[in-house]
Amino acid sequence: MPPALPPVPPLSRRILLQGAAALAGAGLAPTLLRPARAAEALITRPIPSSGERLPAMGIGTSRRYEVAVTPEATAPLREAVERFVALGGRVIDTAPSYGTAEDVLGLILQGLREKIFLATKVAARGREASEAETARSFQRLRTDTIDLIAVHNLVDTETNLAVLRALKDKGRIRYLGVTVWRDEQFPDLETVMKREKLDFVQVNYALDSRLAAERVLPLAAERGVAVMVNVPFGRDRLFKAVKDKPLPDFATEFGCRSWAQFFLKYVLANEAVTCPIPGMAKASYVEDNLAAATGRLPDAAERRKMEAFIDAV
Repeated sequence: MPPALPPVPPLSRRILLQGAAALAGAGLAPTLLRPARAAEALITRPIPSSGERLPAMGIGTSRRYEVAVTPEATAPLREAVERFVALGGRVIDTAPSYGTAEDVLGLILQGLREKIFLATKVAARGREASEAETARSFQRLRTDTIDLIAVHNLVDTETNLAVLRALKDKGRIRYLGVTVWRDEQFPDLETVMKREKLDFVQVNYALDSRLAAERVLPLAAERGVAVMVNVPFGRDRLFKAVKDKPLPDFATEFGCRSWAQFFLKYVLANEAVTCPIPGMAKASYVEDNLAAATGRLPDAAERRKMEAFIDAV
């Protein structure tokens, strides 16, 4: 009997994308480099306040979608969004403070709007300013309805929530919530979550930034609040930490083929999480990230191994 072949190591995002770039330069489609699992049905999670189910991976638009509002500048982003929709994605999150991102989405979602769960934010102070800012969001996004508007970073929370509730009563928005992105905001977030009736919270949570799992995520589950997770890569801290390192052997046990999938599957393995929203400005990133929302997720023992691994690098 011939000797067994050694296992093929998992492909890193860098290797996948370098290969895709090489093929593209040769005029060839990088089909063979697409993660096989990206074609599988996406995991879905319910919005507790309604029971509506969402695909458990979305797109965040901070920084990466802040480009010129022209067909040429937005073409790669439209390609990414089209690939996202083709693979079953729905959730896209933005904000007025993300430069041109709302305008960019308004342009590239023409013809796709009905397929998208669209979320934005409000961070105005005072009722008049809040009403004006939300009105601009509808205009910039070129839509009459927005699925979710959240109070950004708990700015003037009571006033903004009152404006959002009025919009919800009129059928202009379907859900409302609040957002934070720093651990230091968690005490104030918990106070708001206990005081207000919310559909969503958005919070920072990542393999190297796990404080949200101690109180915020359990409170969300207790209060019946959906959870979007921002910066699930720790604003690239995690990629920098594992630079040039191979995936640990145990990652293949729950279907990881890249570091991005490793980090995202960790976040999704917490059942209180509804939808991480990593930035995805390229179709290749979309394929890689959405593959994390397919197949098996790590169990509790595997999550502890993931934590120990990242804490040691």
